[in-house]
Amino acid sequence: MNDATTPRPFAAPSPAPAPAARIALVTGAGSGVGRASALALVAAGWTVVFSGRRLAALEDACAAATAVSRAVALPADVTDPASVAALFAAVRERFGRLDLLFNNAGVFTAGVPIDELPLDAWRAAVDTNLTGAFLCTREAFRLMKTQQPRGGRIINNGSISAHAPRPNSAPYTATKHAMTGLTRACALDGRAFDIAVGQIDIGNVATDMTVAMAEGMPQADGSRRAEPRMDVQHVADTVVHMASLPLGANVLFTTVMATAMPFVGRG
Repeated sequence: MNDATTPRPFAAPSPAPAPAARIALVTGAGSGVGRASALALVAAGWTVVFSGRRLAALEDACAAATAVSRAVALPADVTDPASVAALFAAVRERFGRLDLLFNNAGVFTAGVPIDELPLDAWRAAVDTNLTGAFLCTREAFRLMKTQQPRGGRIINNGSISAHAPRPNSAPYTATKHAMTGLTRACALDGRAFDIAVGQIDIGNVATDMTVAMAEGMPQADGSRRAEPRMDVQHVADTVVHMASLPLGANVLFTTVMATAMPFVGRG
């Protein structure tokens, strides 16, 4: 029997390789935007490290994940350099890499005229909103530059306060303007290492931190009015979209806001 007619044994096609696990770290993941975004990332197939200062809140958030095995609670204080270093060391040891950092941890400050503002209140905003993001970004760069495959993505939680302040909000507004500068500088510096850096500016999302918005907020004209808020899931979905892009594409800045809030225009 010649070769042209010899039956050949059937060879099953090789199975496609399983997609590599994508590892994300979300700070401030125990509540609000951080919790919603971390849960949405798990639902989208990511393995997510939920980080924050309160272990009980982190464990509660992880328990709500669609895949509990891909939700990991690792407490840390972003204002403490040693705590941040230990957090990233734990991520490296457990997973060997980091594909996404969402710098979400942040605090509001009380609406106080700047001439009455205690220095401690200023420092609390700067330490958490700005220095915390810097410390986490520094550690993420160190890991993403050296891991194989190289690179990753960092998303910073900005605010529409980076474009227009509320009355008596100097500490919060200043840190969010600074976050925009951090985003731009790191987006530039990350290019050479396949690190994409972007920012999401959020306006009036419904969380426990923004209950006052529905009750009445000070306006630029001196009045006080209730403001509409949007569902936090819209923010989480936007974070997932930004995170899911290939590293060759980047959402440098995006704004997600309650449509009818007093931001666009003059009041």
